[in-house]
Amino acid sequence: MFEHLPRWLGGLLHNVRAGHSKLVIVNPDLAVGETVIDLESPAFGYGARLPVRFTADGDGVSPPLVWGPLPEGAASLALIVEDPDAPALQPLVHALVWNIPADEHRLAEGAIAPDGDGQADGRDVGRNSLIGEGWLPPDPPSGHGSHDYVFQLFALSEAVDVGPSPGRSELVDALKGRVLGAGMLVATYSRDEEAVGSGRAMPGAAPA
Repeated sequence: MFEHLPRWLGGLLHNVRAGHSKLVIVNPDLAVGETVIDLESPAFGYGARLPVRFTADGDGVSPPLVWGPLPEGAASLALIVEDPDAPALQPLVHALVWNIPADEHRLAEGAIAPDGDGQADGRDVGRNSLIGEGWLPPDPPSGHGSHDYVFQLFALSEAVDVGPSPGRSELVDALKGRVLGAGMLVATYSRDEEAVGSGRAMPGAAPA
């Protein structure tokens, strides 16, 4: 999406960013609360650089994810991945997945892929910011600096029905009143410079 922008333009837009305060996990309407889910990846650590194979500069597959125990009463999970450093009014959506079974504690590498009407187990994948299903590989503009890629996992009190391929707003509306706890994992990526992690705290959310 941004890989063909010239470096000078990326530098000019360096301070133009959607903002971490617009991430789904800090939306006050979701009332995430204090229950934290441990969310990790065997491919990278919290705040570390995202391996190239998961980006537009590599194979562009989604990274593997694993998580720990869920809050009591959790019936399903939803995952939203956003880039709050995108030069846009809202964070760029890289993945939407919902109705992940509560007894599932991992997503394999490449699992966030177009699935039409969903998986047999009920899990479904929605639209990213390019209006396509599946994982949108990170491709920040050259010269724009380091971008955070924020993986947000929500434990829900029940499965949600949002149709076969909703966007961010439809899924967020469906989460309201159903969130029992949440986890967060942050990776960074940049072009033509070293990405070392932003070190910025996410307002209202604790690291998973």
